[in-house]
Amino acid sequence: MLPFLASVYWDVDPIIHAFGPWTVFGTQLGPITLRWYGLFFMLPFVVGTFVLNHIYRSERTSPQWVDVITIYMLIGTIVGARLGHMLFYDFDALVADPMVVFRIWQGGLASHGATIGILLACWLFARNNKFDYLWVLDRIVIVVALGGACIRTGNLMNSEIVGKPTDVPWAFIFPRDTEHLIQGVAVPRHPTQLYEALFCVFLLILLYFMWNRTKVRTPRGQLFGLFVVLLFTQRFLGEYLKENQVAFEDGNLFNQGQLLSIPMIFIGIWVLWRAGKDPQNPYGYAPRDLGREDGAPAAVPTSTPPPAGPVPSYTQPRGTKK
Repeated sequence: MLPFLASVYWDVDPIIHAFGPWTVFGTQLGPITLRWYGLFFMLPFVVGTFVLNHIYRSERTSPQWVDVITIYMLIGTIVGARLGHMLFYDFDALVADPMVVFRIWQGGLASHGATIGILLACWLFARNNKFDYLWVLDRIVIVVALGGACIRTGNLMNSEIVGKPTDVPWAFIFPRDTEHLIQGVAVPRHPTQLYEALFCVFLLILLYFMWNRTKVRTPRGQLFGLFVVLLFTQRFLGEYLKENQVAFEDGNLFNQGQLLSIPMIFIGIWVLWRAGKDPQNPYGYAPRDLGREDGAPAAVPTSTPPPAGPVPSYTQPRGTKK
């Protein structure tokens, strides 16, 4: 009984507040619910703009690009996460009713699908705006790590993606998770959402520290490759502590999350192995257009590496705000 008593009883309402319903001309509208998950889903897009602004300014790239890439990221994340869930976890429902893909309010987002969506969104952004693709990815993974921490915190608030039963003293009891009751009782389980959230915080600190040391001389692909290897290795190993998400995973050697993580790990290893080894483009490139006058043409990006000496400081024109 001691582990049971020592566990955290997690009975948080996933709804922050419900507005309505309202009756307008005899028609009932609402209610509109504000949920913890939605709040944590949008939080990294807001906070991330400040992080990217700092990074871009530090590398003499105009922060105007942050607004542009945020739009790409928002669309790529939502579309990729939803399509990923339907294709990887609920394909039969998609075949039976293709319109189900638009019913996001019914739940169903997959992190691996979001990863693919983000990779595609960053590629389109880089191609359309003359950025080096890996330069973009090396900086955006810092924000993605923040996003991962927020999303997993949202999962915790929803009492979903729970871990397997355990007697560790930090176990959580999820009475709202009615899908995994044992003989009708909610038992102590690994708080796997919290594990992943804390690991993403670790990645955020690590990646930012590494970028802050090198900035414009960050080896091309280093941060992205390291992020992918560490994140998906943790995801692969962490799945052993989780309950399976869908029935078809039961009895398999690896569940769907592990199978989808394996190719990402190998991609990360390959990118990390090649990081900074291109003599013609060791650091990537981006428009160094901070402080240019509105309407003036942006500086043409170049793949020429920075000079061997100290990076020259950049002085803003008069009248330009920092």
